[in-house]
Amino acid sequence: MGGTAVPHITELTDLIARLPAEERERVERIFLVSKSVGRLHVPPAMRDWVEANFGSLEAVQEQTIVRVTNRITLEGTLFNPLRGRRPLPMGPARLEEDIIATQGDMFCDPENQTPADIFGRVRGKHALTASNVAKCDALHGVVVFHEHHPLRFSEEQVIDYFDVALRWAKEAHNADRGARYFFFLWNCLWKAGASILHGHAQMTLTRDMHYPKVEHWRRSAQLYQLGHGTNYFDDLIAVHRALGLTVDMPGAVILAHLTPIKEKEMLIIGERPDIPFRQAVYRALETLVGRLDSQSFSLALYWRPVDGVSEDWEGFPTIVRLVDRGPLYSRTADVGSMELYAASVVSSDPFDVARALRAA
Repeated sequence: MGGTAVPHITELTDLIARLPAEERERVERIFLVSKSVGRLHVPPAMRDWVEANFGSLEAVQEQTIVRVTNRITLEGTLFNPLRGRRPLPMGPARLEEDIIATQGDMFCDPENQTPADIFGRVRGKHALTASNVAKCDALHGVVVFHEHHPLRFSEEQVIDYFDVALRWAKEAHNADRGARYFFFLWNCLWKAGASILHGHAQMTLTRDMHYPKVEHWRRSAQLYQLGHGTNYFDDLIAVHRALGLTVDMPGAVILAHLTPIKEKEMLIIGERPDIPFRQAVYRALETLVGRLDSQSFSLALYWRPVDGVSEDWEGFPTIVRLVDRGPLYSRTADVGSMELYAASVVSSDPFDVARALRAA
């Protein structure tokens, strides 16, 4: 992006309009973008409260909402930065005390306090696997980190966590040759759905078809290839790059996602989950936690099957989706009826995420 002005999501329609014709056509081929203004009247009795919480009456009385819809995957996001200033009920911030109090939990002694898979455990330098006690699929394992603190991780540790999970996938496939679809997920702390505070990730290997959200992306990309003669993911990266929303790493490209499922979502897209790709994942994680102050996050790996299948996965890259799950001690959930049944509602700005990535 040229010039020194710092763009914001509210300027997205103008940014797209200023792109060269070919780049603008590619953006509009994938994304439908619109902008609207929400207006309201603040009664006199509310004015002091509005000014104290939102900065000014004007900011509330006229609010710019940007709606972005991915025409290919039908994912959509409504952006309103003002929603990030809403007063939310919070409990006491005592994370470090909670972490100390859980020292000595079952994940601190996984060899004796966690079950093993029928094919045994996979061990790495910084983690080892366990079998999930309450499974969500027949092959469902846990990567138990040696590091107890869930928000402390180095590049070397992240690389090892992925290595352990991928080696588990091979062992699981050897145990069940019909299970070919691997899924890796890292839910950090309870706002992300983790039931145990100790640092850990999970993985599954399933049969018959990949999980619906992954398969939906594959089918959408196939239809895009048929309709436009070009790879969907290459174009998705090109669109984000044209808008200044990418950071290039040796093994992957990190995107500040234009249709985030929730706050500060990033996509890490590469060819394979090798060490350079995992280094890019670490960079994204470090940015989210260290620079964007995330206290809880969800991470998922979208990957091709580990063995031959009937459907076409040609051109499907390795993808990690990473998203902030909100303040730990807020009593308000980050997902409501809009996210479950309509479109995501987000207060964070992808351009702020991109700036933090570049600063990292």
